[in-house]
Amino acid sequence: MNITVIGTGYVGLVTGTCLADMGNNVTCVDINKEKVQKMRNGKVPIYEPSLEELFHKNIAGDRLHFTTNLKEAIKDSTIIFLALPTPQDEGGSADLSYVEAVAHDLGKMIDEYKIIINKSTVPVGTSDRVKEIVSSHTDIEFDVVSNPEFLREGFAIKDFMEPQRIIIGSNSEKAKKILSKLYKPFITVKRPIIFMDERSSELTKYASNTFLATKITFMNEVANLCEKIGADVDMVRIGMGSDARIGNRFLFPGIGYGGSCFPKDVNALVKSSDDVDYDFKILKSVLNINVKQKKSLVPKVNRYFNNNLSGKKIAVWGLAFKPNTDDIREAPAIDVINELLLKDNVKISVYDPEAMPNMKHIYGDKIHFATNAYEALEDADCLLICTEWSEFISPSFNKIKALMVAPVIFDGRNIFDLEVMSSNGFYYESVGRKIIKF
Repeated sequence: MNITVIGTGYVGLVTGTCLADMGNNVTCVDINKEKVQKMRNGKVPIYEPSLEELFHKNIAGDRLHFTTNLKEAIKDSTIIFLALPTPQDEGGSADLSYVEAVAHDLGKMIDEYKIIINKSTVPVGTSDRVKEIVSSHTDIEFDVVSNPEFLREGFAIKDFMEPQRIIIGSNSEKAKKILSKLYKPFITVKRPIIFMDERSSELTKYASNTFLATKITFMNEVANLCEKIGADVDMVRIGMGSDARIGNRFLFPGIGYGGSCFPKDVNALVKSSDDVDYDFKILKSVLNINVKQKKSLVPKVNRYFNNNLSGKKIAVWGLAFKPNTDDIREAPAIDVINELLLKDNVKISVYDPEAMPNMKHIYGDKIHFATNAYEALEDADCLLICTEWSEFISPSFNKIKALMVAPVIFDGRNIFDLEVMSSNGFYYESVGRKIIKF
């Protein structure tokens, strides 16, 4: 099939590359001329495991193309994916200006039947809005479909190629028939296509992400309670997760969730609920709790140093909001660093395998960017762990002790075993577990 993907961020580029790998002819459109030229030259603009290999493979196979010319891109395509930014506006709603602008353009350009697919996460009713806009410019037959993505950064290729389910919101039998053919290579008995109306599809995406954010937040609250009453959150997590009704996914406590999806989607669903006079109290609590949780390492550091951080050097391992991505949007590390920079004469040294170039755009020379994890520890008074990259999990504890002023670790992701930290002579505070002291 001939397919156009409008937008080349995480969702658009992964969608286009994976569909090309199934033999489709895919043209990706972006308004950024420099970015398009770099992609034509084989430069992948984002870090995502396995993406670069597929990207080069399908460019070489003449199945994956890039352009800034929307009209040429859609000329021979029946299927047009909208993978456009829907950033959070000042009121908490998803900003649909990019989606609406492209809808106007498409309405003026289409000259034969097209399926316009909302792949972006959009508020309920967006499909209706896109139909209204396109219809205002043309009498040509077209369908607008909601087909939300469920891609996890760091696992996006696997999630696209082996989806747990594919949600298609459409009442058009013609569109459903074409999309069933498109997605046939990806579905099995255990990986079905689920058809529904557009509004239910749009809400399914928000409901899914906000439920996961709620599950994470609940576990963080349990962890905070464990610290107060002397329970071990790891034991509680294992006990809870063994119940099939609950499951063991998203039960790992930490310093809050971040990224491009959960924060924005929770805010957007709260705003959508407020707009129809529904007080979504659980999600409002999730938002408030997560704001505090992202900063929760800092009070522990202050307490350890008796609220006197002047002259201290603090090392931070992990800047991305999660491992296997360079994405720092809403990353807890930013909240932690910002809180520490408010202290007088605090020096901060950081390391992350992928996210440091993005973080340099925020902090410049206000903090030190180390060339490796151990360099960040040189003469540090304590180490804070904000992202659970695999290379942090089995370090040389002897080397850590030799480099630091004192072996003091505040672990926001619980990556180390308590007995190991005790036997190696560390002061170690994690989330929802007992404190290991010298």
